[in-house]
Amino acid sequence: MIAVRQGDTALHVLRPFLKWAGGKTQSLPHYRLLYPKKFKGYHEPFLGSGAVYFHLCQLQMNEELSHVMTRARLTDNNPDLINAYQVVQNFVTDLIQLLQVHREYHSSEYYYEMRGINTSHLTDVERAARMIYLNKTCFNGLYRVNKQGQFNVPLGRYANPHIFDEENLLAVSAVLKQAEIRCESFRRVIDEAKPGDFIYFDPPYYPLNATSNFTSFTVDEFNEFDHRLLADVYRQLDRRGCMVMLCNSSAPFVMNLYEDFKRLRVKAARLINSKSDRRGKIVDLVILNY
Repeated sequence: MIAVRQGDTALHVLRPFLKWAGGKTQSLPHYRLLYPKKFKGYHEPFLGSGAVYFHLCQLQMNEELSHVMTRARLTDNNPDLINAYQVVQNFVTDLIQLLQVHREYHSSEYYYEMRGINTSHLTDVERAARMIYLNKTCFNGLYRVNKQGQFNVPLGRYANPHIFDEENLLAVSAVLKQAEIRCESFRRVIDEAKPGDFIYFDPPYYPLNATSNFTSFTVDEFNEFDHRLLADVYRQLDRRGCMVMLCNSSAPFVMNLYEDFKRLRVKAARLINSKSDRRGKIVDLVILNY
């Protein structure tokens, strides 16, 4: 069972420990009504902020799920992101100590010094602490890399940035200990998912127009070919008897890719994004096969 209790105190409200463009925290009240009624295995191949996984864990902790989620597999092809999750999972105390140092020394000069560090010389814990620090202090909480894979977002305008929440990190670490976390392509879900499993896909969105495209979470961009490949993976999982939920933009291209499945329009709020037309109130497309 994936759950966490902190002694005899009230259950902690789990929150993502990273900001992430396209994160689904604001959409969770809508998604709660769309989750499958029953499943045991859960897969999230585009992990990002992990908001949906943490939400499912929260519902289970509060005994608001009608079943027990016994398996979880969380993956992404961003090695820095996955390293951060694995460190939170296994070395959260060491991570908190380093984050305290970053918080103490935070300044404009310190930010750019940390941004320019050659991460190949850092330990996994140091890399994770650096990523979280930059994520919470950079402009708009945006993760973006250039063609060389170097983080290149400028410093944000925060008077007193909230770099980390120790209580939340400890609670998140506890539920992550029950999950398998891997750095790999979304296509690997085909090798791992079993009939009756629940798969949640939250890929980089297909652009609504030519100026709204943003896929620079990794060096390799997520293009039209990848969206078509993802749709094929979706269909393979459907034929296997898995329950699949996918979120994307409401672009006609996406509507046509999934014309054989249930397509719902869900109003969502975006607080973090590289483009102004993807912030504020937008309409997400949610595709279900159940």
